[in-house]
Amino acid sequence: MQTAENILAPTQTQDVEPILKIRDLCVDYFLPNGILRAVNHVDLDVPAGKITGLVGESGSGKTTLTSAVLRTVSNPGKITNGSILFDGEDILSLSPKELREFRWREVAMVFQAAQNSLNPTMTIQEQFIETYLAHKKDMTNKEILDHVKKLLRAVRLDADRVLKAYPHEMSGGMKQRIMIAFAQLLEPEILFLDEPTTALDVITQDYIFKILKTVHEVKETTMVLSTHDIAVVANLCDYMVVMYGGNIVEFGNIFDMFEEPMHPYTQLLIHAAPSLVGDIQERVAIPGSAPDLMKERKGCIFADRCPIADDKCRQIEPESRTISTEHSVACHKAE
Repeated sequence: MQTAENILAPTQTQDVEPILKIRDLCVDYFLPNGILRAVNHVDLDVPAGKITGLVGESGSGKTTLTSAVLRTVSNPGKITNGSILFDGEDILSLSPKELREFRWREVAMVFQAAQNSLNPTMTIQEQFIETYLAHKKDMTNKEILDHVKKLLRAVRLDADRVLKAYPHEMSGGMKQRIMIAFAQLLEPEILFLDEPTTALDVITQDYIFKILKTVHEVKETTMVLSTHDIAVVANLCDYMVVMYGGNIVEFGNIFDMFEEPMHPYTQLLIHAAPSLVGDIQERVAIPGSAPDLMKERKGCIFADRCPIADDKCRQIEPESRTISTEHSVACHKAE
């Protein structure tokens, strides 16, 4: 198995036009004992036609950020500030009818647990047809099934067998590939993938990521992948976003992020990534624990765990600043 450090090649992309612009976004969870800010004044441009990896520890805000784009933040969470612009229109201003049309047609999502996304009482064929007709009426059932069969073949499934089956008759890997096909049903412009290989064995994980890469290359679909696996991001993605405590602490193209990571948290994440080659003792876990997002704090969100933090870091929150054309970081120490 290759490590994240030795599978990279320089990114050729320069000045890619963003398809999605997130500005000053906040998502708060209103809990009995206070307010938990899961996404804290986030600004992010998602490059069109590229794969962007969203990385960070559990609780960093990755899933909440992607849920906010689809406006599926679960109660008691609420989007309390900001804008999310797609083709110049703010998603947060869409009516319920417009929002239903936006989901699946413009933006789709593959969730962590595929078995929870499929209706156990309906065949896969029935679910594909129902989903399509809920958004479009321009095809007959036969035409929809012809389209679906092409999608299923693209994710390396036997369409004739799968369409007649119920979800319980298939393995976890098969159901996850079905959800990838579902996400492409209406040919959305952006595909979000939230830990799409959770609970699958490593061979099936690799198989699914190869499928995603092929889908991206053929259709040039913009993808945003949330994952804990740094090596997957290095191998699959064009850009990487690092989140910590609801904040984006670093963003850049893959080559810059692995060759010259600027934020101490990014450096520690990369150094902590496990590998089957090299000395395992060289891999060091990040000391300390994730911050309590219920508490108000001064300064850098990572200061308590940072090995180079000083008084300025603990008192003044760093602003994101540009390092190069495709690289920005929120750290007082970055040069």
